[in-house]
Amino acid sequence: MKAVRLHTKGGAEQIVYEDAPRPEPGIGDALIRVHATGITPTELTWAETYQNCDGSVRLPTVPGHEVSGVVESVAAGVSDVSIGDEVYALTSFCRNGSAAEFVAVRAADLAPKPKTISHTQAAAFPLSALTVWQAFFDHGHLAPGQRVLIHGAAGGIGTFAVQIARWSGAYVIGTASAENRDFVIGLGANEVIDYRQVPFEQAVHDVDVVLDTIGGETRERSWQVLKADGTLVSLYGPIPEDEAVANGRRGVFFIVEPDREQLGKIAALIDSGLIRPIIAETFQLADARRAFERAASGGIRGKLVLQVAT
Repeated sequence: MKAVRLHTKGGAEQIVYEDAPRPEPGIGDALIRVHATGITPTELTWAETYQNCDGSVRLPTVPGHEVSGVVESVAAGVSDVSIGDEVYALTSFCRNGSAAEFVAVRAADLAPKPKTISHTQAAAFPLSALTVWQAFFDHGHLAPGQRVLIHGAAGGIGTFAVQIARWSGAYVIGTASAENRDFVIGLGANEVIDYRQVPFEQAVHDVDVVLDTIGGETRERSWQVLKADGTLVSLYGPIPEDEAVANGRRGVFFIVEPDREQLGKIAALIDSGLIRPIIAETFQLADARRAFERAASGGIRGKLVLQVAT
C-alpha cells in the first residue's frame, strides 16, 4: 500500500510518501480502507507519534489519527462492525495512524459515519469534535445558560467548540482575529473578541468555562475571567496544582480519548444539520508534506484533510 511515513523524529521535512506493508489486524481490530484522514498541526511533536503503547520506539511511523473509510476486514470474534460498513473514528495515538491506504483500528473505537456528509468531511471531526465534547461535558461540566470563552475560535478545534457550545445552550464568546469575526459569529458565537486589539481579560468576565486551545500566557491570563467556581480546561500541558490553587479556580488538562458512543452522538448532530464540518483545505495523500507545512504555518480556518481514496 501507499503510506505517509517518517523514518526519524522531526517535522514535515521528514515526511515521505512511499510503499509500506499493509497492516495486519490484531485481536479486536478491523482493517479500514482509508478514504480520508484529518491531520493535526502538532502531532509530529507528540511522543506517542514515535512510540508504541508499551513505550518502545515505533519507526518508521504513520501519522494521522482521524479516519473515515470502509471496513475491509475484521479479526476473528469482532462483532462491533462488519465488512463494508462506512465508519469514522479517532484512532489510538500509540499505533500507526491513517495517513495511508489502510489502517488497523480497534473495532470498538469505530462509529458509523454520518450519513449526510462525505468521507472527506467526516475525517475533519473525530479528534477535534471529541476533544470539544470531552472538554465541555466530561471535564468542564458545561450546562445550558452558562458562559463559555473559547480561545482560537476559528481554528480546527475552535470551530467545533463554538458550534457545540451554542447547541448546548451556552452563551458563547470566542477570541479570533478581526478577519474571522463574521465567520465565528456565523458558527454561533454571541460575541467575538479581536485578540490583536483588545486584551480579552478586559473585555469579558464571569465566565463559567474557558476552553484554552493556545496555552502560554493566554492560559495564564484566562484565570482572570472565570467565576469563583469556574473551570479552565486546557489542551496545552498539565496545570500545576499550585497554579490553580493560587487563582482559586478549577483547572483541568486532559488528552482526548477515542469514544464510539460520543462519536455516535456527534454524528446525530451532524445528520440533523446542527453542526457542520469546517475544512480549510484538502490535499492528496502524496502531498502530505505540503499539508503539514501548511499546518505549521498557522492561521488556518478549520481543519486540513488528506484525501486518500475516492
